[in-house]
Amino acid sequence: MNNLPPYQKPLTDAEVRIIGKDGNAFAIIGYVRSCILSSNHPELADEFMREATAGDYNHLLVTCMRYVKIV
Repeated sequence: MNNLPPYQKPLTDAEVRIIGKDGNAFAIIGYVRSCILSSNHPELADEFMREATAGDYNHLLVTCMRYVKIV
């Protein structure tokens, strides 16, 4: 698993609250993707989708943290 160093900033300026949301992987992917599309780097949405679906659930969560700020 690719863990992020604590000092690495997300690739977009999107802030996402996933705590208390549906924990289903598809729901998380859709929600984070829509936030990326509304961010300063909407062109990263397709790259996020490819990376987020390339592994297990833990990989998905790490990928989300790589692209957006989890608040």
